[in-house]
Amino acid sequence: MRIRAFQGLRPQPEQAAKVACVPYDVINSAEAAKLAEGNPLSLLHVIRPEIDLPADIDPHSGAVYAKAAGNFKAFQAGGILRRETEPVIFLYRLRMGGHEQTGVTAVFHTDDYNNNLIKKHEKTRKDKEDDRTRITHELSANPEPVFLTYKDSPEIDALVNATVSGAPLYDFIAPDGIQHTVWRVADSDAFVNAFARVPFGYVADGHHRSASAARVGRERRAANRGHTGSEDYNWFLATIFPASQLQVLPYNRVVADLNGLTVSAFLDEVRQRFTVSENAASSPAAPAHVSMYLGGKWFGLGWAPAAGSDPVSRLDVSVLQEKLLAPVLGIDDPRTSQRVDFVGGIRGTEELVKRVDSGAAAVAFSMFPVTVRQLMDIADAGQIMPPKSTWFEPKLRSGLFVHTF
Repeated sequence: MRIRAFQGLRPQPEQAAKVACVPYDVINSAEAAKLAEGNPLSLLHVIRPEIDLPADIDPHSGAVYAKAAGNFKAFQAGGILRRETEPVIFLYRLRMGGHEQTGVTAVFHTDDYNNNLIKKHEKTRKDKEDDRTRITHELSANPEPVFLTYKDSPEIDALVNATVSGAPLYDFIAPDGIQHTVWRVADSDAFVNAFARVPFGYVADGHHRSASAARVGRERRAANRGHTGSEDYNWFLATIFPASQLQVLPYNRVVADLNGLTVSAFLDEVRQRFTVSENAASSPAAPAHVSMYLGGKWFGLGWAPAAGSDPVSRLDVSVLQEKLLAPVLGIDDPRTSQRVDFVGGIRGTEELVKRVDSGAAAVAFSMFPVTVRQLMDIADAGQIMPPKSTWFEPKLRSGLFVHTF
């Protein structure tokens, strides 16, 4: 797998905490506006530029992308983002409570993505991919890193451990309590050579960002009669972590209604398909179990895993979809149905209780988290996971590095 150092943009250490922000896709426009309120340095002004325009504006209008480009230029002109003095690779450590993970931030070749050396496990939605493709074109930059993973390498571990013993470039605790620490790598060639011996990478989080980066590379290549292959648009920004260090939280489900069934009739249907226990824990303790919140009570749903099934059908989210959500609740396509919503595990099961008790949903399902091994097995098999199967935490902050071309 190919990586290389890049001479990108980054904030000064004293401003890094204010520039850094959550990824564009974990918040809506209203939440982005609230987070950026009173902070003109936040990169949200670039990656969610609609927050600086009237509230009723179409977030995919030309004015929004023009605002992104204008804000990005202003960040550079005002010194909020400054050019590195030379091509650099960074190490990026995230600490969340007792959990810690350290990754390598560099640029990765779009051909490795196109040729499936960087493997995917999710489909992208056209509207979201179009949005990130356009903003990448407008900025001529990857403003946010993709979150990648790889199977552990002792060689890379040794290089990382040698670097993090030195003084960091950035070290701050974000408002959500997660600590972000970044080091500049003195010997980038050692990392480049070590990753050349890593056969595959995997997209953990950021399928739309990686797909749009590869698409921009293809489109610019086609438009450039003098294309040589050395252009920066052939590379995209990512931070890659060893698989053993990742923390995956569940991605839970809530359904708006019971598809015309009474609570009693719905429970009868559930009991025909699962082993059901009452007064269960709000979170399942093992795979092949789901906790269901209905009528003010938690139920445990269990089943015997099918022998010899493929890696996708073995997933708990697949079993729930095929045995209950589709045939009983009428959720035939969870990618497009407006009756099902997905709640990241970082919000806890309290959010599921809140939605059902408030009447915003009729029933909620608390899932056991998918493992990184399951993700890799599915990607290795060339298969696609059901939508909203994994929630990685902690998440990368955007704004600490920007790759331009």
